[in-house]
Amino acid sequence: MSSGMVTIDEKNRVVLPKEIIEKLGLKDKVVLVDLGDHIGIYPVPQDPFGRLHGCFNTEKTFKELRKKAEELAIEEVAR
Repeated sequence: MSSGMVTIDEKNRVVLPKEIIEKLGLKDKVVLVDLGDHIGIYPVPQDPFGRLHGCFNTEKTFKELRKKAEELAIEEVAR
């Protein structure tokens, strides 16, 4: 397990140690998760939808699923 002390700057930014970035293969984006008393940092795959390929048993296309998700999100906001 790698660790390191980092500083939060005046704009609330943190720079992760190069060794950790390289070890975890972090690229452009990460997801920060509030885990109560600490924060989890998880890499976002270069192709997140490709990573999910085959995980769901559906015959609908990605475009159909995305359209339905967008419609549901719009309905939720309208409430």
